[in-house]
Amino acid sequence: MKKATSKAWNTVQIARHAERPQFLDYVNEIFTEFDPLHGDRLFGEDGAMVGGLARFDGQPVMLIGQHRGRSTRERLQHNFGMCNPEGYRKSQRLAKIAERFGLPILTFIDTMGAYPGLGAEERGQAEAIASSLALFSTVKVPVIATVLGEGGSGGALAIGLADRVIMLSHSIYSVISPEGCASILWKTNEKAEQASEALSLTADKLHALGIVEHVVDEGEGAHLQPQKVMNDLKAVLKSTLAELQELDAETLCKERYQRLMKFGSEHLGKLS
Repeated sequence: MKKATSKAWNTVQIARHAERPQFLDYVNEIFTEFDPLHGDRLFGEDGAMVGGLARFDGQPVMLIGQHRGRSTRERLQHNFGMCNPEGYRKSQRLAKIAERFGLPILTFIDTMGAYPGLGAEERGQAEAIASSLALFSTVKVPVIATVLGEGGSGGALAIGLADRVIMLSHSIYSVISPEGCASILWKTNEKAEQASEALSLTADKLHALGIVEHVVDEGEGAHLQPQKVMNDLKAVLKSTLAELQELDAETLCKERYQRLMKFGSEHLGKLS
């Protein structure tokens, strides 16, 4: 008799579904007047990290997100959503523009992780991620991060440091992929399903731990009812942004710091 697939592993498969809506799908549906901005002004353009100015219910905002692509051509153009250092430096450039003009920053995470190629390492991949974390921890405008699909390792966290984090119910967010975890612990990725349970990477578990503030219900998956999921996400973004815009810059940064400092402490919720 075939063993039943675990809930966590099933969620991993849905998060990676080929027909799952991606960042630019949400941009086209939820926002208007999107004007993409390119390049990091240091090395070049990175198609994996897409960003620019847009309007959200008439209000100007800065959008930053990872886009994977669907066709072979599009996936190559966007490097399968795996950013090089210039992608993270571009996100920093856009965040600084947003801060200068007092624009809220909305980031959208969907990546297996940062690109691990030799060129990326030579150009300072680790430094680019670290400097992104430093910048997003102190930027003086509201920052809301949404995990749309797969949130993998530092590649996701680089644009995930925010005042509030939202996850779609079939998205995942973890320090490492289940396959990577299994390869380290059991020397084989055949234990990926077991690793997915151990990592507590699902939205419900992360919400229980206090890592994320909001979970948007997808039903059986965003690819089956994209319009409803997008409408529900828009409502959560709208209410969350209104809440954060009530705070002045000093309070915003102070509360963001306190939010980060509680991670790993006894103040976090515990899984049953």
